[in-house]
Amino acid sequence: MKQTIRTLLMGLAVLAGSTLWAETPPNVLVVGQIAEPQSLDPHAVTAVNDFRILVNIYDGLVRYQDGTLNVEPSLAESWTISDDGTQYTFDLREGVEFHDGTPFNAEAVVFNFERMLNEDHPYHDTGPFPLAFYFGQVAEVEALGEYRVRFTLSEPFAPFLSNLAYPTGLIISPSAVREHGEDVGRNPSGTGAYQFEEWEANSRVVVSRNDDYWDGAPDLEAVVFRPITDANTRVAEMLSGGIDMMVEVPPDNVATFASDDSFNIYEQAGPHLWFLILNLKEEPMNDKRVRQAVNYAINKKALVEDVLQGTATVATGPTPPAFGWAYNEDLEPYPYDPDKARELIQAAGADGAEVTFYVTEGGSGMLDPISMGTAIQADLAAVGLDVNIETYEWNTFLGRVNPGLEGKADMAEMAWMTNDPDTLPFLALRTEAWPENGGFNSGYYSNERVDELLNKARTSTDQAERARLYKEMQEIVYEDAPWAFIANWQQNAVATSNVQNFKLQPSFLLLLHDVSKQ
Repeated sequence: MKQTIRTLLMGLAVLAGSTLWAETPPNVLVVGQIAEPQSLDPHAVTAVNDFRILVNIYDGLVRYQDGTLNVEPSLAESWTISDDGTQYTFDLREGVEFHDGTPFNAEAVVFNFERMLNEDHPYHDTGPFPLAFYFGQVAEVEALGEYRVRFTLSEPFAPFLSNLAYPTGLIISPSAVREHGEDVGRNPSGTGAYQFEEWEANSRVVVSRNDDYWDGAPDLEAVVFRPITDANTRVAEMLSGGIDMMVEVPPDNVATFASDDSFNIYEQAGPHLWFLILNLKEEPMNDKRVRQAVNYAINKKALVEDVLQGTATVATGPTPPAFGWAYNEDLEPYPYDPDKARELIQAAGADGAEVTFYVTEGGSGMLDPISMGTAIQADLAAVGLDVNIETYEWNTFLGRVNPGLEGKADMAEMAWMTNDPDTLPFLALRTEAWPENGGFNSGYYSNERVDELLNKARTSTDQAERARLYKEMQEIVYEDAPWAFIANWQQNAVATSNVQNFKLQPSFLLLLHDVSKQ
């Protein structure tokens, strides 16, 4: 470890002893995160909160172009696709090393994907790999030379390149996996602009400048990611100078920062959906009339205007409008109609039904979840549902929701930020994505036509055909109402005015390679 970083860490240890940091170190960016990361193994996590750290430590074969969801070369300099769309051959960047000094090459790429996809791989037990779905069509990965690798797919797969650019496609050092096994998530080694230095639980993750980064060394000496789960505390730290940047600014505080020349507010539209997962396994949500009633009962316009202070728009269905080509503009959001909701609930014999509602204190893309949960509770009570809220810390919340709601809750808050219109419905609405199959369909929705449409859409290479299939899927899901569709957020962040060259990305990732600090 370099002496300057050792000195920095000693200083951070002293500063962390007080509630608020008085001043951040020079040329070090301190970022206020919404939660403690689960892991720094890119293949083992699902939360954008963690991804925001990972994309600064690791690279993938491809990455998103600045300001878009289009892909461009990264660790792969170029690639070719076979005429039938089932083979992708990548020519890799030469002379790149992982932070542990071992070489990046085709064998490293093969190791990464076989580790995720091959249950017989000697390091498959370093998982779990919850988003291995992203590469489910990969039948074989083979090294054709030291710097050439070929992926053979079982069938054409339209989102393949986009999924490679997503954090699940980031490349970790095989040597680090071999050395640390299941603990590699606490000992990460990538090829990215910053290298791992320290993870002090519930305090900070520190990464330092990679002077040998293939795309040019960053200006910042280090970045400190601080988990500050309470939104009010994050705001206080920002105002007091304890952090340089915070993501997901609480709606009530946006105007405060925007009116102060000491800060810059950043906003960027992206594919985000905030919704309620409804438990279709058990009463009362196994009745479509009750699920539709939930959608009618919630005053979503009041949520986005009053609770979220205009930082979001009312959601229509499972596909965010940011996916313009795949978004069904013919659908209108469920209107606020408590009389209709009450009528449906009474027709279903659910008047007075007890409903357990999981709410989180905060998490990736969750906006203002406690206030939203309380408002939703009141709206549902007004139409005859007796809603009991259970509140959990983010990682605990995920541990309860992701394995499925059966026997635990009737509905749960959730938010997804995705890279392709395939991702969310494929991982969370298909029958085969029920939790026992490793998916995120925690409410156990099942519709054969939806399954068929999603499977067809991801194998079509014609975007117009994909759009038609996705739009039909949205119509069916809208009618079936396995979720309550609440809001599409315009992401935001705030930074002190001395932070330069920062911008938010539609991918919701936090790219800090070009950031400097005056």
